Amino acid sequence: MDNVDLDVLRTVLAWRRAGRAVRLYTVVQTWGSAPRQPGSMLALRDDGVVIGSVSGGCIEDDLIRRQAAGLPDEQGAVRLISYGVSREEAARFGLPCGGTLRLVEERIVDSDWVETLVARCAQQLLSVRQLDIASGRSRLGEAGPEDAFAFDGSTLRTVYGPRWRMMLIGAGQVSRYAAEIALLLGFEVLVCDPRSEFSAEWDDGRVTFVAGMPDDAVLDIHPDARTAIVTLTHDPRLDDMALLAALKSEAFYVGALGSKQTTERRRGYLSELGLSPDEIGRLHGPIGLHIGSHAPAEIALSLMAQVVALKNGVAI
Repeated sequence: MDNVDLDVLRTVLAWRRAGRAVRLYTVVQTWGSAPRQPGSMLALRDDGVVIGSVSGGCIEDDLIRRQAAGLPDEQGAVRLISYGVSREEAARFGLPCGGTLRLVEERIVDSDWVETLVARCAQQLLSVRQLDIASGRSRLGEAGPEDAFAFDGSTLRTVYGPRWRMMLIGAGQVSRYAAEIALLLGFEVLVCDPRSEFSAEWDDGRVTFVAGMPDDAVLDIHPDARTAIVTLTHDPRLDDMALLAALKSEAFYVGALGSKQTTERRRGYLSELGLSPDEIGRLHGPIGLHIGSHAPAEIALSLMAQVVALKNGVAI
């Protein structure tokens, strides 16, 4: 779940608490290229204020125009809206010729589910909401890693919460910047650093600290195919032991901070410790895409760019 969509839910809740009328729009289907993927959300307040996005701007403008014009609503709290059905409409809304974008519109009357969902997201819990289009009834429950967004024309299933995790070994400056970017991208962030002098002043409540030595901490979180693990301490006694556990796990990204020379020495040491060539081949080092980075914030940016590229299936 993108953080922009979580911001939409938080804002919907605040608007409803203030007594404002709110409509929530969710992208459910697209044909051709589209600026926003299915599951993306936009909320429209009764005075035309919006948060979120469902397109490049033209559809947002039309939704605001329709509300300002007082166009009559169809019966029911939920309805489907399609854009780009005709060639002319596709051109008007900036969609690919002949393409289509379909939205679900909900009038938010009972915001209890929004409040529950926002609270669960704050606790880093994964949730799934099932919405019946015909009746407008919805059900909220716990979700597992296998759950995904789905729409069959009558039922909408949307997953909310952290779909991806990042464990940072080390609580230094690069980790702080990387954590900030990862949180903005919707990752759950975990940090392990047994050195109290580095972690003592880190009081960001959005980050989960995992106690113990790094190799034990990696095993404790049970890394899966949606987990990235990065070692950033510059201390081989911490970094290399964590890598031994991480490279044997299902983590989709395992990286270690260090120069090319340090990385080659590390590969040799990991081989001596019994890792196979395939396991060692999974190690990303030096970490990050090459952007000429030197400062901690730039290193964190290059790291997160590489992690996101792999998450999105981009070959690097």
